Amino acid sequence: MHILFLTDNFPPETNAPASRTFDHAKAWVAEGHEVTVVTCAPNFPKGKVFDGYRNRLWQSEMMDGIRVIRLWTYITANDGFVRRILDYQSFMVTGFFASLFVRRADVVVGTSPQFFTACAAWASAALKRRPFVFELRDLWPESIRAVGAMKQSRVLDVFERLEMFLYRRAHAIVSVTQSFKQNLIDRCIDGEKIHVVTNGVDASRFSPMPKDGALTDALGLGGKFVAGYIGTHGMAHSLETVVDAAAILTRDETTRDIRILFLGDGARRRAVMEKADALGLNNVLFLQSVPKADVPRYWSLLDVAVIHLRKTDLFKTVIPSKMFECFGMGLPILHGVEGESADILNSVGAGMTFEPENAEDLAAKIKHLKDNPDQMNAYAERGQQGAASYDRQTLAKAMLRVLEHVAKR
Repeated sequence: MHILFLTDNFPPETNAPASRTFDHAKAWVAEGHEVTVVTCAPNFPKGKVFDGYRNRLWQSEMMDGIRVIRLWTYITANDGFVRRILDYQSFMVTGFFASLFVRRADVVVGTSPQFFTACAAWASAALKRRPFVFELRDLWPESIRAVGAMKQSRVLDVFERLEMFLYRRAHAIVSVTQSFKQNLIDRCIDGEKIHVVTNGVDASRFSPMPKDGALTDALGLGGKFVAGYIGTHGMAHSLETVVDAAAILTRDETTRDIRILFLGDGARRRAVMEKADALGLNNVLFLQSVPKADVPRYWSLLDVAVIHLRKTDLFKTVIPSKMFECFGMGLPILHGVEGESADILNSVGAGMTFEPENAEDLAAKIKHLKDNPDQMNAYAERGQQGAASYDRQTLAKAMLRVLEHVAKR
């Protein structure tokens, strides 16, 4: 079977959509299938093309047996609604036309978070007379309202009608959460064609390891208790809460040896750094994004991982993919996300929850874990055990069965 996959994020980018698509595609190739990925020049999240690439009309390469076609797009940083829409729409156009030149595809997949990529996949599948599969990673454009980027707008109303059109036209929908599936069913989308394949962890890359000594020394973290956030610094993540928790920890003599580490980039990174600077904090450390291969070294620096999203009903339906990486690394988790992901964390027993956007609750639980190493060790062991249920290879095969079914039908 030849799988044509459209996505605007792909390695060497390191965000969740890029990692999921790459890991799945590698697994499908290993199963004997042909995979062509249509994407753009890597530039997320800074809006700057990565070294070794150019924003050209067409360039092609092979990555682990995957044919990767990279196209020209309008590139902008992950900041500003209008410019980002232009970015998405430019890939919709170039991705659609490029996919027409990919021959003998058996199924066409378009992935979110935003659905313009799925638009290109649907149009391509329609012209090729091949089944279209929508991989649903986010309830977009509902998430735009949730983070306050745009509250009420006729533009968003149009986008929502387009969103529903794509759901109805898809031969199958692969959702990353049960909550997303229920949301679509409640909106009268046929539940029989919605399949849940959660995010997971690549066990070959994310496994327990001792703290990286070279990094510990270079960053001055020797003898420190380190809590950290690794990932996108966006509007949805409200990382100001973590900064406020760091400020609270400086007021207590018993928590002066705690350090809060931030690693990543995004639309709110500068604002979060400015807040920490305005508070005069000396217990926070901001690091730029690192190559995908180096991420486990930075996870190893942490004694506890912090996961956080804004307190809004929509985010009760999401499952941050970094939670599964923490499972694999054997890292205790402080989880500031309500809903389905908190249920998973509690069922695995790999950490504690705290109220989203409640800095005092977060600070208190960081201190609690620092003072209770046996509890932390128990969380770490349970996380490692739970990781087996979210193995990326197993999940890739589950999604492959969906693609095989629609291709045969």
